[in-house]
Amino acid sequence: MIFSKRVICGLFAASFALLVSCEEKEAKDSEKTGYSRDQTLYLSGSQWGDPNTFNPLVEPWLVAWPANDRFNIMYEPLTAYNTITGVTEPILGIYQKELSNTEKIVVDIQPEAKWSDGKPVTSTDVKFIYELGKRFPQASVSYINEFVSEIKVDTVNNVERLSFMVNKKARNNPLAILDQLQAVRIVPAHVFEKYLADNNNDFDAVKKLKCDKDPVVSGPYTLDQYNNERIVLVRRDDYWGNKVLHEGALPVPKYIIHPIYKNNDHFAINLQKGALDASMNYIPRISEKKKDGVSTWYDAPPYFVPGSMHFLYLNHTKAPLSDKKFRRAMAAAIDYSAISRLALSNYTPPMKPGLIMSSGLEKKYYSEEEVTKHSVSLGDKEYAKKLLAEAGYKAIFDKDSVLKHSIGPNGDTLPSLLIKAPAGWSDWEAIVNLVVKQLRSVGIDVREGFVDGSQYWPALPSGDFDMIMRKPPVAVTASLPWNRFNAVMSSRNWRPVGDGNSMNENEGRYNNPSAANYNKRVDDLLDIIPLLSDEDSLKVAYAELNNIFLDDQPVIPVCHLPEEYYQFSTKVWDGWPTEKNQYAPPQLPWVGSGINTLWRLKSVK
Repeated sequence: MIFSKRVICGLFAASFALLVSCEEKEAKDSEKTGYSRDQTLYLSGSQWGDPNTFNPLVEPWLVAWPANDRFNIMYEPLTAYNTITGVTEPILGIYQKELSNTEKIVVDIQPEAKWSDGKPVTSTDVKFIYELGKRFPQASVSYINEFVSEIKVDTVNNVERLSFMVNKKARNNPLAILDQLQAVRIVPAHVFEKYLADNNNDFDAVKKLKCDKDPVVSGPYTLDQYNNERIVLVRRDDYWGNKVLHEGALPVPKYIIHPIYKNNDHFAINLQKGALDASMNYIPRISEKKKDGVSTWYDAPPYFVPGSMHFLYLNHTKAPLSDKKFRRAMAAAIDYSAISRLALSNYTPPMKPGLIMSSGLEKKYYSEEEVTKHSVSLGDKEYAKKLLAEAGYKAIFDKDSVLKHSIGPNGDTLPSLLIKAPAGWSDWEAIVNLVVKQLRSVGIDVREGFVDGSQYWPALPSGDFDMIMRKPPVAVTASLPWNRFNAVMSSRNWRPVGDGNSMNENEGRYNNPSAANYNKRVDDLLDIIPLLSDEDSLKVAYAELNNIFLDDQPVIPVCHLPEEYYQFSTKVWDGWPTEKNQYAPPQLPWVGSGINTLWRLKSVK
């Protein structure tokens, strides 16, 4: 069915009017329920479906905001990592850098930290969550055992000092423990030990508790109410951190509401209208929204601070992806500037080869000279064709120059390769469409493979893919860029595809330890880097590891993107951190050091 331009415009106008009327209704409803607009901060991006549980012991991907993921607005971690300065900042604990080394990571507990029921936060609470995996292997924090062998407790000047002892017999990685300090949220041991006792120490039974009625928390806000349309938090005026961390001031918003939207249109339009104050969702063409009071960290492209990489993971157990010459040709064929321009609204800086960011905190490890020596020429289609031809690959096109199929070095017809990505993720879909078009133009037979999330997420660890879009790690942490290399190159837990085997790092199964061409140096470098403190030694080690990556091309980075899309409206609240006012990093005020924003906002109503 074909619609005229006038009909299409009319339909869009009607849709827009409906969304606007919903916003007006939401504003009126806020007044009726007591959430006056000048006291209420509307944030979004972390809750898509109905909230089912707020139990912090449940797997993070099953818990409702803000009891899930790395959010520290109800349940707090020991520290926060400032992604702009690289400083590990205090929350429930104070990181003692000068006392920490390759044997232990030392943290002092804030002596004035308290739970909302008035009880102090102590080492008992910290040990409860950090050692939960020793008692219950199915706990989501059980991975900590690989890094922390034990937690020693001392008292220094009436302050509890915790020494997280590096597990030398397992991962031997103090760098990863720094990441855990900001990722693991501390829970009240006296509450959850009682839950366990009441349920005969049945951990799975405790996980079924919703923890949605007067939860005992340490953070500045607690749960007020929720339904399938919104989650509402209310400020705790007796929050211990007001005095200790914020010179006695209260967070400015009394309420924080996370509306639950069903599609991306709502995020963009509500942000423009001022019904939403900040969002971490992908919104295309943000420059067009700036006239409506929508702002970002930078005033000009790339608008957001780059902090992560999107990858095209390649399955090394399948030919021709097992051939590094083929992989390098793929990396050369992709037009990365087109991806930035057409798929990502210029939100990404110029693409640089390798796994080390050429800007920000990682820049000190980036060597342009070394990268130039080892990298293929990016976005060079003729060079890609040359690499394919030299490796014995041949493309068969029809009379209209449309690729029919590809032939391998042995004369066999190669199968079409599918790129899996979640259906409905508009930015990822746009990236995949462009990559497919560009690879096919040089004779690589690739097709789109958009699937439902229920098929996408299990495919990653199981290796059920030819190629797959992936973004690890999701957070900017103290261990970068090591964490990124580890995510795509580590053979520590290498498993073959099939028989229920799964991998949660190096899902492409690069560098099989049982293969004749196994490169042990990769795993040696991944083991060595976390133990190095000398910057010169780190630069050398990172350069060597990055060179191996560039030579082997185990995955293909397709763009550099922000840790989160930090965008905000100034129609109701002003004083947001920006490049010109860097008192907090570009994060929504519920994660990491971004939470400091809550004490600096100003109502303009």
